[in-house]
Amino acid sequence: MSNRAIAIMVLVLVAATGYLLVTGDGDIDMGGEKHGAEAVHVEDKKPATAPAAPAAPAAEPAKK
Repeated sequence: MSNRAIAIMVLVLVAATGYLLVTGDGDIDMGGEKHGAEAVHVEDKKPATAPAAPAAPAAEPAKK
């Protein structure tokens, strides 16, 4: 590949990345790690626990 092709490819990728960042609905915070009151701690939602399945019957001992 020539240097020109590499430069064009880099420019296209930078433009596409910029377009996606500007038009995307994501809340991007480039401010670094947060501490104190501005830190947001969100707990993962845990699925509702289903009732436990009945225990399997015990296997009979092997006959000799």
